[in-house]
Amino acid sequence: MSPEPDRRDQRRRQRQSAIHRRRRFAVVVLLAIAALAAGIIVGASVGGGETLTARQAVEQQREAEPVHFTVSASGDLLIHTAVWERALALGGGDKYDFGAELKELRPYVADASLGICHVETPMTPATPTSYPIFNTPPALAQGIKQTGWDVCDTASNHSLDQGQTGIDDTGKALEDQGIEHTGSFPSQKAQRRITMLNVDGVKVAFLAYTTDTNGIPLPHPWSVNIASAERILDAAKEAHKMGAEAIFVNVHWGGEIVAEYDPEPSSGQLALAKKLTDSKLITAVIGQGPHAVQPIERINDKFVVFSEGNLISNQSPLAGLPASSQDGIVVLLDCVTDGDGTRVTGVRYVPVFVSQPDYTVLPVGPAIEKGQGDSTLLRDSYQRTVSVVGKDKHIEPIPKKLPGG
Repeated sequence: MSPEPDRRDQRRRQRQSAIHRRRRFAVVVLLAIAALAAGIIVGASVGGGETLTARQAVEQQREAEPVHFTVSASGDLLIHTAVWERALALGGGDKYDFGAELKELRPYVADASLGICHVETPMTPATPTSYPIFNTPPALAQGIKQTGWDVCDTASNHSLDQGQTGIDDTGKALEDQGIEHTGSFPSQKAQRRITMLNVDGVKVAFLAYTTDTNGIPLPHPWSVNIASAERILDAAKEAHKMGAEAIFVNVHWGGEIVAEYDPEPSSGQLALAKKLTDSKLITAVIGQGPHAVQPIERINDKFVVFSEGNLISNQSPLAGLPASSQDGIVVLLDCVTDGDGTRVTGVRYVPVFVSQPDYTVLPVGPAIEKGQGDSTLLRDSYQRTVSVVGKDKHIEPIPKKLPGG
């Protein structure tokens, strides 16, 4: 039997009232987010006379509709001579095609909500050079764009290999490709700017630092972000004031804090990671530097990716270096933003291997399935990486086990 007319009218009015309340709340949230982005604290009335600040309105919206997103981060783009010579050959001899060396990574970078890369070496139009003083063709920025990265960290122990010119030209190369970047800067004003990114509607701050510059003095105090807990946390506080809902910190660990090729975090790494994760403002810490993968750990209930190893380089046993120098990981941080803020709920990582002499970066599992590279070397690389990085119910490799064994 149908409800009586007055009951139907009552239910219709209730539905319409609910719709109007949701619409009013959505408008308030949009205005609040805009105000928060501008650093303005405002009061807004939402049904029933309740007054919300901009941040409270956003928090209520997140509680009602949590946002899930994934951050992809990867290791050193360390461009030795053999790497850029191969890119030149792939480009037909008259241009560099770094994208061809990195193309197998695209599913793990472009498909993420946010892709973060680490540019180890400066890029300028001058003649390319390799270790110990690097200069990389600016075409690397095109490969970064093709692979799908959105933002890059440019703070490393090699940031000053080409002086302030190298910093300026590196930034320009990335900007020409529409890639955000932070860590090294052309001016004091640029250094003060917090890199803020819209990730599926969530306001994310990305901070990048290096522990040292191989003893090369800074051209200006603002040229490169030098890591210290105080500096990083001060920047995190500023990002929070600007409305950041998540803050990811990238630290490049130089030789002054950890020995190269060491698979274990040093006391200096651990000390800084503990100070950073002790702050409620920091969402996660990501690192590179020692040219070897290191563990992923939970410290103060925050995930710390100590080192992702090399993403691409010419390091290998053929150069008299450990086999692990060919290993790396692409890390996928699975995040949720809700009424309690943003947290990383789990970490997946893709073991990768630099195949030589073609310098293609191969995700190990798919490469074995496709018959790419040397199967024995790939399996050995996977085992090395997983034994160091670790795995549990919140930290797992992709794939969980290799095909055929």
